Amino acid sequence: MELAGRVIDAAGVAIIVVGTLLASALAAIRLCRRQPGVYRGYRRRVGRSILLGLEFLVAGDIIRTVAVAPTYASVGVLAVIVLIRTFLSFSLDLEITGRWPWQRPVAEAEE
Repeated sequence: MELAGRVIDAAGVAIIVVGTLLASALAAIRLCRRQPGVYRGYRRRVGRSILLGLEFLVAGDIIRTVAVAPTYASVGVLAVIVLIRTFLSFSLDLEITGRWPWQRPVAEAEE
């Protein structure tokens, strides 16, 4: 289980790194072509890769903490980690979409 948690953690880090590199390359190409909205698209793509990577990191923490050695101290540390990452996910989602996750998109709200 420890190995599975580490592999999932490594996948989360890889997703963040590869997603950021791909977003940077795409932004550079769009910038050279002088296309509009480069900054906003770049922020959205980097934010999405961070969100997906955070999900994998939380899953790895859960596997390592609960499945390997479930003590009160380790579960407490896990709770703090999950709270911090949840806050980061909410704030990143707000930055990417411009609305809270529980709010409907603008197209649905106008109907």
